Amino acid sequence: MSHTVVERPGLALPVLDISRLDEGTREERLAFLEELRRAAREVGFFYLTGHGVPQAVIDRVQAEARAFFALPEEEKLKVQMIHSPHFRGYNRAGLELTRGKPDWREQFDIHAEREPLPIGPETPGWARLQGPNLWPEAQPDLKPVLLDWQARLTALAIRLLRAFSVALVDDPDALAPIYAGAPNQTMKIIRYPGQEEADQGVGAHKDSGLITFVLQDELGGLQVETSQGWVDATPIPGTFVVNIGELLELASNGYLRATVHRVLSPKPGQERYSVAFFLGARLDAEVPLLNLPPDLAEEAKGPESDPQNPLFRNVGANYLKGRLRSHPDVAQKYHADLLGERR
Repeated sequence: MSHTVVERPGLALPVLDISRLDEGTREERLAFLEELRRAAREVGFFYLTGHGVPQAVIDRVQAEARAFFALPEEEKLKVQMIHSPHFRGYNRAGLELTRGKPDWREQFDIHAEREPLPIGPETPGWARLQGPNLWPEAQPDLKPVLLDWQARLTALAIRLLRAFSVALVDDPDALAPIYAGAPNQTMKIIRYPGQEEADQGVGAHKDSGLITFVLQDELGGLQVETSQGWVDATPIPGTFVVNIGELLELASNGYLRATVHRVLSPKPGQERYSVAFFLGARLDAEVPLLNLPPDLAEEAKGPESDPQNPLFRNVGANYLKGRLRSHPDVAQKYHADLLGERR
Protein backbone atom coordinates (compact mmCIF):
# COMPACT_ATOMS: atom_id res chain seq x y z
CA MET A 1 0.00 0.00 0.00
CA SER A 2 1.51 3.34 -1.02
CA HIS A 3 1.24 6.53 1.01
CA THR A 4 1.99 10.14 0.35
CA VAL A 5 4.39 11.95 2.66
CA VAL A 6 2.42 14.16 5.04
CA GLU A 7 4.03 17.46 6.04
CA ARG A 8 1.14 19.16 7.84
CA PRO A 9 2.27 20.62 11.18
CA GLY A 10 -0.47 18.76 13.07
CA LEU A 11 1.21 15.44 12.26
CA ALA A 12 4.75 16.39 13.34
CA LEU A 13 6.35 14.03 15.85
CA PRO A 14 6.07 15.26 19.44
CA VAL A 15 9.11 16.58 21.32
CA LEU A 16 9.51 15.45 24.97
CA ASP A 17 12.00 16.81 27.51
CA ILE A 18 12.97 13.99 29.89
CA SER A 19 14.69 16.40 32.30
CA ARG A 20 11.18 17.32 33.49
CA LEU A 21 10.93 13.82 34.93
CA ASP A 22 13.58 14.37 37.60
CA GLU A 23 14.26 18.10 37.70
CA GLY A 24 10.80 19.63 37.31
CA THR A 25 7.98 20.20 39.77
CA ARG A 26 5.49 17.47 40.60
CA GLU A 27 3.08 19.02 38.09
CA GLU A 28 5.75 19.02 35.39
CA ARG A 29 6.59 15.39 36.14
CA LEU A 30 2.96 14.33 35.89
CA ALA A 31 2.56 16.33 32.68
CA PHE A 32 5.62 14.62 31.19
CA LEU A 33 4.27 11.15 32.05
CA GLU A 34 0.94 12.00 30.43
CA GLU A 35 2.64 13.34 27.29
CA LEU A 36 4.89 10.27 27.15
CA ARG A 37 1.96 7.87 27.38
CA ARG A 38 -0.01 9.80 24.79
CA ALA A 39 2.91 10.05 22.34
CA ALA A 40 3.67 6.34 22.65
CA ARG A 41 0.03 5.42 22.11
CA GLU A 42 -0.96 7.84 19.36
CA VAL A 43 2.24 7.95 17.30
CA GLY A 44 4.76 5.50 18.76
CA PHE A 45 7.57 7.95 17.89
CA PHE A 46 8.89 11.13 19.48
CA TYR A 47 11.98 13.31 19.81
CA LEU A 48 13.74 13.22 23.20
CA THR A 49 15.54 16.26 24.60
CA GLY A 50 17.03 16.96 28.03
CA HIS A 51 18.63 13.50 27.98
CA GLY A 52 21.94 14.58 29.50
CA VAL A 53 24.24 12.93 26.95
CA PRO A 54 27.01 15.52 26.40
CA GLN A 55 27.44 16.92 22.89
CA ALA A 56 31.13 16.01 23.04
CA VAL A 57 30.17 12.35 23.48
CA ILE A 58 27.69 12.58 20.60
CA ASP A 59 30.34 14.16 18.36
CA ARG A 60 32.83 11.45 19.30
CA VAL A 61 30.56 8.52 18.43
CA GLN A 62 29.57 10.14 15.12
CA ALA A 63 33.23 10.74 14.26
CA GLU A 64 34.15 7.13 15.04
CA ALA A 65 31.24 5.89 12.93
CA ARG A 66 32.40 7.91 9.94
CA ALA A 67 35.98 6.77 10.48
CA PHE A 68 34.91 3.13 10.44
CA PHE A 69 33.15 3.42 7.10
CA ALA A 70 36.18 5.25 5.70
CA LEU A 71 38.42 2.24 6.44
CA PRO A 72 39.72 0.26 3.43
CA GLU A 73 37.24 -2.41 2.41
CA GLU A 74 39.65 -5.22 3.28
CA GLU A 75 39.77 -3.97 6.90
CA LYS A 76 35.99 -3.87 7.17
CA LEU A 77 35.69 -7.34 5.66
CA LYS A 78 37.93 -8.74 8.40
CA VAL A 79 35.01 -8.09 10.79
CA GLN A 80 32.24 -9.06 8.39
CA MET A 81 29.20 -10.63 10.05
CA ILE A 82 29.68 -13.88 8.17
CA HIS A 83 32.60 -14.51 10.59
CA SER A 84 30.29 -14.37 13.64
CA PRO A 85 27.80 -17.10 14.59
CA HIS A 86 26.32 -14.51 16.99
CA PHE A 87 25.30 -12.09 14.20
CA ARG A 88 27.87 -9.39 15.05
CA GLY A 89 29.98 -7.31 12.71
CA TYR A 90 30.05 -5.51 9.37
CA ASN A 91 27.68 -5.88 6.44
CA ARG A 92 27.99 -4.41 2.97
CA ALA A 93 24.94 -2.67 1.55
CA GLY A 94 22.31 -5.14 0.41
CA LEU A 95 23.22 -8.02 2.74
CA GLU A 96 20.58 -7.40 5.42
CA LEU A 97 16.97 -8.04 4.45
CA THR A 98 13.77 -6.38 5.63
CA ARG A 99 10.59 -8.24 4.66
CA GLY A 100 12.66 -10.27 2.24
CA LYS A 101 14.13 -7.31 0.32
CA PRO A 102 17.71 -5.98 0.62
CA ASP A 103 18.35 -2.79 2.60
CA TRP A 104 20.74 -0.39 0.89
CA ARG A 105 22.83 0.45 3.96
CA GLU A 106 26.37 -0.31 5.00
CA GLN A 107 26.45 -1.09 8.72
CA PHE A 108 28.34 -2.46 11.70
CA ASP A 109 26.42 -4.31 14.44
CA ILE A 110 27.44 -4.80 18.05
CA HIS A 111 25.50 -6.33 20.93
CA ALA A 112 26.15 -6.85 24.61
CA GLU A 113 29.80 -7.83 25.13
CA ARG A 114 29.29 -11.23 26.81
CA GLU A 115 30.82 -14.69 26.76
CA PRO A 116 29.05 -17.36 24.66
CA LEU A 117 26.57 -19.58 26.47
CA PRO A 118 27.31 -23.32 26.64
CA ILE A 119 25.40 -25.12 23.91
CA GLY A 120 24.12 -28.68 24.26
CA PRO A 121 21.46 -30.86 22.59
CA GLU A 122 18.67 -29.44 24.75
CA THR A 123 19.80 -25.78 24.66
CA PRO A 124 17.22 -23.47 23.06
CA GLY A 125 18.29 -22.00 19.74
CA TRP A 126 18.23 -18.41 20.98
CA ALA A 127 21.18 -19.16 23.31
CA ARG A 128 23.44 -19.04 20.25
CA LEU A 129 22.82 -15.29 19.95
CA GLN A 130 25.00 -14.46 22.96
CA GLY A 131 28.73 -14.04 22.39
CA PRO A 132 31.56 -11.59 21.75
CA ASN A 133 31.54 -8.76 19.24
CA LEU A 134 33.97 -8.38 16.35
CA TRP A 135 36.22 -5.29 16.51
CA PRO A 136 38.44 -3.85 13.75
CA GLU A 137 42.14 -3.91 14.62
CA ALA A 138 42.65 -0.94 12.30
CA GLN A 139 40.47 1.28 14.51
CA PRO A 140 41.25 0.56 18.18
CA ASP A 141 39.24 3.54 19.47
CA LEU A 142 35.98 2.17 18.07
CA LYS A 143 35.46 -0.43 20.81
CA PRO A 144 35.72 1.86 23.87
CA VAL A 145 33.67 4.60 22.21
CA LEU A 146 30.82 2.29 21.18
CA LEU A 147 30.75 0.40 24.47
CA ASP A 148 30.63 3.72 26.34
CA TRP A 149 27.74 4.78 24.11
CA GLN A 150 26.01 1.47 24.73
CA ALA A 151 26.27 1.96 28.50
CA ARG A 152 24.97 5.53 28.35
CA LEU A 153 22.02 4.66 26.12
CA THR A 154 21.17 1.60 28.21
CA ALA A 155 20.88 3.80 31.30
CA LEU A 156 18.77 6.34 29.40
CA ALA A 157 16.50 3.63 27.99
CA ILE A 158 15.94 2.09 31.43
CA ARG A 159 15.12 5.56 32.78
CA LEU A 160 12.49 5.90 30.07
CA LEU A 161 11.15 2.36 30.60
CA ARG A 162 10.65 3.14 34.30
CA ALA A 163 8.73 6.25 33.28
CA PHE A 164 6.52 4.17 30.97
CA SER A 165 5.88 1.73 33.80
CA VAL A 166 4.76 4.58 36.06
CA ALA A 167 2.62 6.11 33.31
CA LEU A 168 0.87 2.78 32.68
CA VAL A 169 0.62 1.00 36.04
CA ASP A 170 2.17 3.41 38.59
CA ASP A 171 5.05 1.01 39.33
CA PRO A 172 8.53 1.97 38.05
CA ASP A 173 9.75 -1.63 38.35
CA ALA A 174 6.86 -3.32 36.55
CA LEU A 175 9.05 -4.28 33.58
CA ALA A 176 12.34 -4.67 35.44
CA PRO A 177 12.09 -8.49 35.77
CA ILE A 178 12.48 -8.89 31.99
CA TYR A 179 15.49 -6.61 31.50
CA ALA A 180 17.35 -6.39 34.83
CA GLY A 181 20.83 -7.89 34.87
CA ALA A 182 21.32 -8.80 31.21
CA PRO A 183 19.15 -6.75 28.84
CA ASN A 184 19.47 -7.28 25.11
CA GLN A 185 21.63 -4.40 23.85
CA THR A 186 21.85 -4.00 20.08
CA MET A 187 23.57 -1.14 18.30
CA LYS A 188 24.18 -0.27 14.66
CA ILE A 189 26.35 2.39 13.12
CA ILE A 190 24.97 2.91 9.62
CA ARG A 191 25.95 4.58 6.36
CA TYR A 192 23.33 5.06 3.65
CA PRO A 193 24.91 5.61 0.21
CA GLY A 194 23.17 7.89 -2.30
CA GLN A 195 20.86 6.33 -4.89
CA GLU A 196 19.27 7.49 -8.13
CA GLU A 197 15.82 6.85 -6.71
CA ALA A 198 14.48 6.91 -3.12
CA ASP A 199 15.36 3.24 -2.71
CA GLN A 200 14.96 1.05 0.36
CA GLY A 201 17.60 2.34 2.74
CA VAL A 202 15.66 0.27 5.27
CA GLY A 203 12.35 -1.30 4.35
CA ALA A 204 9.13 -0.66 6.26
CA HIS A 205 9.19 -2.55 9.56
CA LYS A 206 8.58 -2.45 13.31
CA ASP A 207 11.38 -2.79 15.85
CA SER A 208 11.35 -6.01 17.84
CA GLY A 209 12.69 -4.85 21.22
CA LEU A 210 11.42 -2.59 23.99
CA ILE A 211 12.63 0.84 22.92
CA THR A 212 14.85 2.34 20.21
CA PHE A 213 17.01 5.49 20.11
CA VAL A 214 18.23 6.90 16.80
CA LEU A 215 20.93 9.54 16.54
CA GLN A 216 20.60 11.17 13.12
CA ASP A 217 23.00 13.38 11.22
CA GLU A 218 21.74 16.48 9.43
CA LEU A 219 20.41 14.56 6.42
CA GLY A 220 16.82 13.29 6.63
CA GLY A 221 15.38 10.03 5.37
CA LEU A 222 13.70 8.39 8.38
CA GLN A 223 9.91 8.24 7.93
CA VAL A 224 7.08 7.12 10.21
CA GLU A 225 3.83 5.59 8.94
CA THR A 226 0.63 7.16 10.23
CA SER A 227 -3.03 6.65 9.35
CA GLN A 228 -2.73 9.60 6.97
CA GLY A 229 0.60 8.83 5.31
CA TRP A 230 4.35 8.86 5.88
CA VAL A 231 5.73 11.56 8.20
CA ASP A 232 9.34 12.73 7.97
CA ALA A 233 11.34 12.49 11.20
CA THR A 234 13.25 15.63 10.27
CA PRO A 235 16.61 15.77 12.12
CA ILE A 236 16.64 18.07 15.17
CA PRO A 237 20.16 18.68 16.56
CA GLY A 238 20.72 17.46 20.12
CA THR A 239 17.78 15.05 20.13
CA PHE A 240 17.22 11.33 19.81
CA VAL A 241 14.34 9.95 17.81
CA VAL A 242 12.71 7.39 20.11
CA ASN A 243 10.26 4.69 19.10
CA ILE A 244 8.35 1.88 20.76
CA GLY A 245 9.26 -1.75 20.07
CA GLU A 246 7.01 -4.78 19.75
CA LEU A 247 7.82 -6.07 23.24
CA LEU A 248 6.28 -2.94 24.80
CA GLU A 249 3.27 -3.38 22.53
CA LEU A 250 2.96 -6.97 23.75
CA ALA A 251 3.37 -6.05 27.43
CA SER A 252 0.69 -3.33 27.19
CA ASN A 253 -1.72 -5.58 25.24
CA GLY A 254 -1.50 -3.18 22.32
CA TYR A 255 -2.10 0.00 24.30
CA LEU A 256 1.34 1.29 23.25
CA ARG A 257 2.15 1.23 19.54
CA ALA A 258 5.13 -0.25 17.77
CA THR A 259 4.91 1.87 14.64
CA VAL A 260 5.99 0.94 11.12
CA HIS A 261 8.87 3.07 9.84
CA ARG A 262 11.41 3.11 7.01
CA VAL A 263 14.47 4.96 5.72
CA LEU A 264 14.73 6.31 2.19
CA SER A 265 18.11 6.39 0.50
CA PRO A 266 19.73 9.82 0.06
CA LYS A 267 20.19 11.36 -3.38
CA PRO A 268 23.27 10.64 -5.53
CA GLY A 269 26.34 12.40 -4.22
CA GLN A 270 25.02 12.35 -0.65
CA GLU A 271 25.44 9.90 2.21
CA ARG A 272 23.54 9.66 5.48
CA TYR A 273 24.95 8.43 8.78
CA SER A 274 23.00 7.32 11.84
CA VAL A 275 23.58 5.45 15.10
CA ALA A 276 20.72 3.25 16.27
CA PHE A 277 20.49 1.69 19.74
CA PHE A 278 17.86 -0.93 20.64
CA LEU A 279 17.20 -1.97 24.23
CA GLY A 280 15.39 -5.24 24.63
CA ALA A 281 14.54 -7.78 27.28
CA ARG A 282 16.76 -10.65 28.45
CA LEU A 283 16.92 -13.56 26.05
CA ASP A 284 15.51 -15.94 28.69
CA ALA A 285 12.55 -13.69 29.58
CA GLU A 286 8.83 -14.09 28.92
CA VAL A 287 7.00 -10.84 28.19
CA PRO A 288 4.39 -10.20 30.91
CA LEU A 289 0.95 -8.71 30.41
CA LEU A 290 0.77 -5.54 32.48
CA ASN A 291 -2.31 -5.11 34.67
CA LEU A 292 -3.49 -1.80 33.20
CA PRO A 293 -6.03 0.31 35.07
CA PRO A 294 -9.59 -0.07 33.70
CA ASP A 295 -9.64 3.12 31.64
CA LEU A 296 -6.41 2.17 29.81
CA ALA A 297 -7.29 -1.52 29.56
CA GLU A 298 -10.49 -0.59 27.76
CA GLU A 299 -8.41 1.08 25.03
CA ALA A 300 -5.96 -1.82 24.71
CA LYS A 301 -7.19 -3.91 21.79
CA GLY A 302 -4.36 -6.43 21.68
CA PRO A 303 -1.03 -6.26 19.83
CA GLU A 304 -0.97 -6.24 16.04
CA SER A 305 0.81 -9.24 14.56
CA ASP A 306 1.97 -9.84 11.02
CA PRO A 307 0.91 -13.40 10.03
CA GLN A 308 4.25 -13.75 8.21
CA ASN A 309 6.19 -12.50 11.25
CA PRO A 310 4.26 -13.53 14.38
CA LEU A 311 5.10 -12.15 17.82
CA PHE A 312 6.20 -14.52 20.59
CA ARG A 313 6.18 -13.75 24.33
CA ASN A 314 9.39 -15.77 24.56
CA VAL A 315 11.98 -13.05 24.02
CA GLY A 316 14.80 -15.27 22.78
CA ALA A 317 12.54 -16.86 20.17
CA ASN A 318 11.52 -13.41 18.92
CA TYR A 319 15.12 -12.24 18.50
CA LEU A 320 16.27 -15.48 16.91
CA LYS A 321 13.44 -15.33 14.38
CA GLY A 322 14.47 -11.82 13.40
CA ARG A 323 18.16 -12.63 13.03
CA LEU A 324 17.52 -15.74 10.91
CA ARG A 325 15.24 -13.78 8.58
CA SER A 326 17.44 -10.69 8.29
CA HIS A 327 20.79 -12.41 7.75
CA PRO A 328 20.20 -15.56 5.69
CA ASP A 329 23.92 -15.97 4.86
CA VAL A 330 24.94 -16.14 8.53
CA ALA A 331 21.91 -18.31 9.33
CA GLN A 332 22.77 -20.81 6.61
CA LYS A 333 26.45 -21.00 7.57
CA TYR A 334 26.02 -21.52 11.32
CA HIS A 335 22.39 -22.37 12.03
CA ALA A 336 21.02 -24.46 9.17
CA ASP A 337 19.47 -26.84 11.70
CA LEU A 338 17.41 -23.98 13.13
CA LEU A 339 16.18 -23.01 9.68
CA GLY A 340 14.60 -26.44 9.44
CA GLU A 341 12.84 -25.88 12.77
CA ARG A 342 11.62 -22.47 11.62
CA ARG A 343 10.01 -23.92 8.53
